[in-house]
This record gives sequence, structure tokens and C-alpha cells, in this order.
Amino acid sequence: MPDQDTHTAPEPGKIGVLLANLGTPDGYDYWSMRRYLGEFLSDKRVIDYPSWKWQPLLQLVILSKRPFTSGVDYKSIWNEAADESPLMTITKAQTAKIAETLEAVHGDQVMVDFCMRYGNPSTQSKVRQMIDAGCRKILFFPLYPQYAGATTATANDAFFAALGVEKWQPTARTVEAYHAQPAYIDALAASIERAYGDLGWRPDVLVCSYHGMPERYVAEGDPYYDHCRETTRLLRLKLGWDDSEIISTFQSQFGPEEWLKPATVDEVARLAQSGKKSMAICSPAFSADCIETLVEIEEEIKESFESAGGERFAYVPCLNDEPAHISALCDVIEQNLKGWLG
Repeated sequence: MPDQDTHTAPEPGKIGVLLANLGTPDGYDYWSMRRYLGEFLSDKRVIDYPSWKWQPLLQLVILSKRPFTSGVDYKSIWNEAADESPLMTITKAQTAKIAETLEAVHGDQVMVDFCMRYGNPSTQSKVRQMIDAGCRKILFFPLYPQYAGATTATANDAFFAALGVEKWQPTARTVEAYHAQPAYIDALAASIERAYGDLGWRPDVLVCSYHGMPERYVAEGDPYYDHCRETTRLLRLKLGWDDSEIISTFQSQFGPEEWLKPATVDEVARLAQSGKKSMAICSPAFSADCIETLVEIEEEIKESFESAGGERFAYVPCLNDEPAHISALCDVIEQNLKGWLG
């Protein structure tokens, strides 16, 4: 038994708000990339093939080659000053601004931090830090506006697993998808209007490019496709546009299965060939700019559009740490903290 005269525990009463994003490698060298990709691509929520079939291919083929090519992509966008990826830099900024906003309202009663599903800082390490700091309630917030098993659910899995090793579990809540939250839609619309105002020309079409997933996952009950379509619909209504001015597409196909359509890389080429010579593209499914937006969209997808005859291409950055986005995220947090704060 602990010595009652020397054993002390943190004073309970704090509420933890733990933000979660996908993750990032620690560096763009081969081994950092291999560790990160190995963890990501071994997640059954991401790729659900039987291990006996998938792991030999992953370990012997994919992880022998892909860390090199992915490392080159990460190096091209790496924040060398901070020695971290843009996703890490932006997530830190989001966390700091959310913490500042909540502190102004709730003082030191709420502790805000972030974790990554893959890589560092791990979910388990941040749950432990919050418990050590006296958090007896934790709100877990995956930063994915649209729910998907491969993003929201696997982040929640990691959170529940972290709770599973705790002797004294805190009370816990998870935040549901916020794809239709008015403040989120307002922030998206404002970013589009601002970007269009800065261009000096009006694009023929706005492409809302969402991360893709196999069609089979949707057939098995994943609501992601419907959430994406609803976000685009609400964004169109907020902007007051016609159907022809905005579309939904899906990027980042991986593997041999049929994925959600239309595929962004193919659709931008089709649009160019059909006479849409100017285009803007945004990424409503990403809360922060990352490899998929800064490399895949601004390089591969842009090249597909221009090679097919497109003339003017503009990428609208993610909401990142813009004030309207921080306000929207804080609104979601406050809604989910109801009943926990006096």
C-alpha cells in the first residue's frame, strides 16, 4: 500500500479537451517514413484485408519503396525551421488558439491539448498527461468534419484503447461529425468568398475535393459519402450558387478496389476538356493543410487539369487556424461540454 503521508494525487476537477488529427512522420528520412506508413497502413480501419494477405505485400513491397517517394513529397513541404510537417505546425497553432479562447471563458478549468492517431504525440501519451494533470473528464475531438471509419472511428478506437489501460478511467465523451454545423459552413463559405475576391478572376467551377474511400465501405454502412455531399450542398446554399458552380469529387485512391467517384484527378481533366478553363479547388474534409492538399492537389491534380487544356487553377487553403475556423471548433466544443461546466 502507498504511504498515505507521502502519496499524493493531482486535485481532480479539470476537464480535458483532446484534439486529434491523422498524424505525421517525425521526419522525411526513410526510417521515419517507414514507421509512420507502417502504422497507418496496418490499421484495419484503413485497409481491412486479412493480415495474411495484406502484411506480406505491405512489409516486403510497399514499405520497401513508398517511404522513398513519400519522403520526397514531405521534404518539398517540410517546415525546416521547426523541423516538422505543415500538419504538425498547423495543429499546434489550432490547439494554442482554441486553448486561449476557452481559457478566456473558463479560466484554468479546461485543459486543451492534441494528439495524433499515427506517430507522435500518441493518443495514449496525451490521455495519460491529462489524467496526471487532474482531468476527471475528457472530451475527445477528432478533427474530421465528415465521419468516416478510417478517420473518426479509428481515432476513437485509439482513445478508447488509451482509456482501457487506466486504473481510474475519467468520464469521457467523443465529438460527433460536424459536417453540417452552421459555424463550420459559414467559415468555409467565407474562405471561398475571400479567395475568389483575391483572385481577380472568377473560376468556372469550384471543386470540393474530399479524401476518397472504397465504395464497399459506404455499402457496408459508412456515412462518409452522404456527409461529404451534405457539406457541399450546404456550402452551395450559403454561397447562393447554382448547382453548376460547385461539385464534389474524391481524391487519393489507393489499391485495386472501386473508390468513390468522381475521382478528382480524372474529373478536373474532364471539366477542362468540356470547356471549364478556370477552376478553384478546396478540401472541406481536411481541417489542416497536409500532404494530400499541398502536394497531391497543388501538383498532381493541378497538372491533370492543365494537361487537359485548363488555363487557370487556384487552390483554396484549408481553414487551418483562421479565426472563423477556431470560433467554429470552439462552438462545437462548447456544445459538447454542456453539463460538465458550471
